[in-house]
Amino acid sequence: MSLRKPRVLLSILCAMVGASTGTANAVDVRVLYLERQVERPPVLSSLDAVPDDLGLAGAELGLFENTATARFLGHSYTLDTVVVGVEEDFGEAVERVLADGHRLIVAHAPADDLLALADHAEAQDALIFNGSAPDDRLRRDACRANLLHTMPSRSMLTDALTQFLVKKRWTDWLLISGEGPGDEEYADALRASAAKFNAKIVAEKVWRFDADMRRNAAQEVPVFTQGEDYDAVLVADEIGDWARYVLYNTWLPRPVAGSEGIVPVAWAPVVEQWGAAQLQKRFTDATERGMRSEDYAIWAGLRAIGEAVTRTTSADPATLRRYMLSQDFELAAFKGRKATFRTWNGQMRQPIPLVHPRALVAQAPIEGYLHRISDLDTLGQDEAETDCTAFED
Repeated sequence: MSLRKPRVLLSILCAMVGASTGTANAVDVRVLYLERQVERPPVLSSLDAVPDDLGLAGAELGLFENTATARFLGHSYTLDTVVVGVEEDFGEAVERVLADGHRLIVAHAPADDLLALADHAEAQDALIFNGSAPDDRLRRDACRANLLHTMPSRSMLTDALTQFLVKKRWTDWLLISGEGPGDEEYADALRASAAKFNAKIVAEKVWRFDADMRRNAAQEVPVFTQGEDYDAVLVADEIGDWARYVLYNTWLPRPVAGSEGIVPVAWAPVVEQWGAAQLQKRFTDATERGMRSEDYAIWAGLRAIGEAVTRTTSADPATLRRYMLSQDFELAAFKGRKATFRTWNGQMRQPIPLVHPRALVAQAPIEGYLHRISDLDTLGQDEAETDCTAFED
């Protein structure tokens, strides 16, 4: 387990803007960024290397923005950073950070580790933000009252994509799923979204090639995608290994979507509307790279804390949670809509950008998909469908 310090430049900036103009309503807010490193399987291409500061960079930007507001209110923010290595004991790290008094935690960790954290006896009075795990079970039967989600669920992502495809009348799909981490869960989410919005999976195939697709894609993929007629090819390849080689190599000239092609995301560097260009610039100036989904979701966790502290003048986790789940809370999310939390499972409702590497294609919910309360609730698990009981009063 390692303890990281914020970048020198960011620390200086926070110190500069953090000079309080008064202490009448002084509130000291201590936030922990907790990351569990995970060994990633090897992939064919090294073009998309995972940044060393993925997630942490979002936390640091959130800290800076919170501090910029806090100086007018007499509030102060501290961000402690703990990174647990692949071979290290996550349970031991949890014991240490909870014993150290941390109760506001923004986590970058897999689902099982999040549950271990949320279920710890000392964490029952904590407020934890899931900034990376898309697993739907965390919003369903495995939900926890002390765990809120700023990362969209897989079903939110696939519902967003399906709305767009159905609007385009690309309703007959060839589904190709891999055997890597998360692929089957992503494929399950696509199947559920197809059923929800009346799309049809006309054929399914599993990607089991062990040949080097960098050399063989033009020969192998056309043959592999022969068969039923289809309007679109949906690919489930969460680690970004093979799906890139499906584009423009399919037997039929059809769009590719899912993990490649048209991709539903929490965030991408190509999102530039609704003031997002300013957020992107602040992030790029600090990191010299583009903001990714994990950066955004963890930034949103820090900013949700900052917004709630500003409104309640409190750093008490129970007070902040109560406010975040109320109708009064909203977060400027740079997606054209205010983000809020669902009261039935703690998921942050938010628009979902549909992107390719060079541009924003569309943003869901797509026009025409209606809901009695908010069209944002057409994405992911709605209240009437919930089997989460932890949020029941």
